[in-house]
Parts: sequence; C-alpha cells; structure tokens
Amino acid sequence: MRIVVAGTGYVGLSIATLLSQENHVIAIDIIEDRISKINNRISPIQDNEIQRFFNEIKLNLVATLNGKEAYEKADFVVVATPTNYDAQKNYFDTSSVESVIEEVTKVNPNAIIVIKSTIPVGFTESIIQKTGNKNILFSPEFLRESKALYDNLYPSRIIVGTDLNNPKLVKAAQTFALLLQEGAIKEEIEVRYTGYTEAEAIKLFANTYLALRVSFFNELDTYAEIRGLNTNQIIDGVCLDPRIGGHYNNPSFGYGGYCLPKDTKQLLANYEDVPQNLMSAIVDANRTRKDHIADMIIRRNPKIVGIYRLTMKTDSDNFRQSAIQGVMKRIKAKGIEVVLYEPALKEDYFFNSRVIRDINEFKEISDVIVVNRLSDEIKDVFDKIYTRDLFSRD
Repeated sequence: MRIVVAGTGYVGLSIATLLSQENHVIAIDIIEDRISKINNRISPIQDNEIQRFFNEIKLNLVATLNGKEAYEKADFVVVATPTNYDAQKNYFDTSSVESVIEEVTKVNPNAIIVIKSTIPVGFTESIIQKTGNKNILFSPEFLRESKALYDNLYPSRIIVGTDLNNPKLVKAAQTFALLLQEGAIKEEIEVRYTGYTEAEAIKLFANTYLALRVSFFNELDTYAEIRGLNTNQIIDGVCLDPRIGGHYNNPSFGYGGYCLPKDTKQLLANYEDVPQNLMSAIVDANRTRKDHIADMIIRRNPKIVGIYRLTMKTDSDNFRQSAIQGVMKRIKAKGIEVVLYEPALKEDYFFNSRVIRDINEFKEISDVIVVNRLSDEIKDVFDKIYTRDLFSRD
C-alpha cells in the first residue's frame, strides 16, 4: 500500500512507523527540522519505542514537506494534524484537518482519507457534505504520551467509523483495520466498525471517563490532605475492589496533556441542549483541584517556589496544557516568585518565570519545590518538596 501520513506528532509518527514495516509510507509535516530528523532516523518526539524502531528495523518511510506530490499517488491518506480546543468557539480548531482533506480531494479524490485527529462529534459527516468527498473514514487513536508506538503495537482496540450502508467504504474500513493489525505485535485485537459519529463519540467519551477517574482520585486526595488522613491507605483499600481496579489512581495536580483537557471541554460543548450534570462537574473539578494545590503551596509562605519539570509524566517531553501551569499562574497571582527546572526548555524564561539550568542552584534557591512525579534527582531535599505523588508517601 502507498500510505501518506499528514502530521508527525505522537499520533502521526507512531502510525507512520507502524505502517512502514509493511507498506510504503510518506510522512508530511510543515516543520523542516522534523522532516530532516525523520529522514535521518532521529525521532523528533520523546518515544523510546519509535527511536528503537528507527535504529533497529528497516522501515519503508520517508518524510517530506511536499504534500501535494505525495497525495497524488496515495491509496490511503491518514490525517493526524493537531486540533487544539478553541475556548471562544467551544469547538476544536479543525482547520488543519480540513485543509488536508480539501487538498487530497483536489489532487486524488479516489484516495481513502482516514482521520486520526481528534474531532468534534458530527465533524466527519459535515466535512463529507462540505467537500463532496465520500471516501473518508474516522479512526480514533487511544495512545499515551511517550508510549504512542507501543500502544499501536499492543492496541486496546481498533475502531473505524464508516458509512455502514456503503459496501465500498466498509471494505475500505476493513482494509485499514487490517493494515493496523498487520503492523501490530498483539495478535488478538478487538476490532469494531461503527458509524462515523459513533466513532467520534467513542473517542471523546473514553477520554472524558479517564478524566473523571483522575478527578475522582484527586478529590479523594484533597479530602485526605485536608482531614490529615493517609491517601495511600484509602486508595489501596478502595482499589482492591476488582470493579474499581488499581489503574489511573495516583493523585496529581489535575489532568492535562494533549487530550484530556480539550476532549472533555469538546464533549461538554457537544452536550448543548442535552441534559447533564456530570460532564460539567468533570471540567470544573480540574479547576478546583488546581485551586487547592495552589492554596496548599501558598500556605507554606514561600518567597520562591520552584517547579520541578513541567511535563506530566516521567520520560515525557510534552508539557502542553500540563496541570502545573495552572498552579503556577495561581501562585504568581499572589506575588510569589516562581522559577523552573525544565531541561526540555531552551528559553531562559517561561511565561516570565526564570528557567534555572543548574539543578543544585534550583534546589538551593527554592523555598518550596513543587513536583508532580517524584524523581531521585531531588530526593535529597525532600523537606522542601510538595507533591501528591502516591508513590512518594507511606
């Protein structure tokens, strides 16, 4: 198969790597540095599995800035461009997705377009009507940061949204699902073919449930912290119930990252004219958690608060929409100086906060060090640390 992947972020690059084991894949981006790195087999994102594949496996993968030329001969075009949430419009910014679809429709209307970007419920049907191109599928991704390729190799499920009344598109959906299965290592993979809109809803409801779970254990932790109780003991006892289980239960400063903040807000926006209480509460709970975390830090009366890493998870280079940024804003609003230790930053300032390069200087000048996930690097100043990381406490 000749496959083009538009976008080389976590979703696009992991899909391109997966499919290029068995197919000719062209990855497209608008950033020249990313293209150069991919062609030199250097992953432009933090993902150890992608880099291992680049080093050890012969992949039929090239990257280019020239989308038009690549689209002309494609059998499949996978759209994995970013769709940030626009708070003013209460809607994902789908302009990059629409741009790719419109260009492919012009140069190669017979290509099957598979949208992998996260989109609002109802978008696929609307873009089909807008462009007149019926050769469009939607296949949501369920990937973790820094584990994108691993989650494609061992997927929890494959969902492909299609027109179930169109035999040609059903066959195209089956072919695409088979391509994903051929690239995976996991053998028994659950596959579901649904309508376009149902597939879009699956993505948003799945991520909103995860946000709900994060919020639940965060609010449990807030209660325990204020009441002077042992969070670890409570969560351990609660999660022994197999109906609840022991996953997604480590308290944090709130849910963040590429998906959960924007997906929960988009799903809430899609609930216009639909009765609900829970969806609003999930979005509101994240704001309340950040308020609480900031209050607990401010109570220590620090002159300088040090933020150890902006990233949400260990071994991640992503700090977009990280919850700690909301906490920083609340602390700075009280006139308290905030400094950062973040090796992933090249700038000297991040939103007017100094970036400290030397870890020893950072530890020395910080009165309180705020840490989402504890690291051995700073355990020697544990008395300064504020964290809600379950695994740092008895």
